[in-house]
Amino acid sequence: MSLKKKFARESFTIMNELVLPNDTNTLNNLMGGRLLHWMDIAAAISAQKHCNRIVVTASVDNVSFKQPIKLGDVITIEAKVTRAFNTSVEVRLDVWAENIPSGARQKSNEAYYTFVAVDQSARTIPVPELIPETPEEIDLFDGALRRRQLRLVLGGKMSPDEASELKALFFKA
Repeated sequence: MSLKKKFARESFTIMNELVLPNDTNTLNNLMGGRLLHWMDIAAAISAQKHCNRIVVTASVDNVSFKQPIKLGDVITIEAKVTRAFNTSVEVRLDVWAENIPSGARQKSNEAYYTFVAVDQSARTIPVPELIPETPEEIDLFDGALRRRQLRLVLGGKMSPDEASELKALFFKA
């Protein structure tokens, strides 16, 4: 079966959530775990749009919490596939928190999630190639191989000696 190449824009997903009392901690800030749950859903939707398949979360990395998100804020999660590998895709997420009455909107979080495409028997399957178009998409695409190698090294699935893209950052050829 031939896989069609897809553009990054085809996976773009926007998800909105309202922070309610059940979503907050004792300081009336959104609980980090709840945000990670919402981010996982948005990222999975983006990955499924790219793969046209069921996907499972393989890794979550580089989640930074920059600002607390308050009770009553509206969360906007933007997700887009940054690169496709053989059976996996990397998804970049940006999280915005908006206080509707004041109109204040600020970036709160960003992260990279990795998903693996599977068939109905949970066996991995190939995914379509990703075609980046914009300068930002090209930068994210180029950096994805380094991020993947770092994940594999940290996860014990690749020797640091094999991480050629990472070594190129530190050593001249």
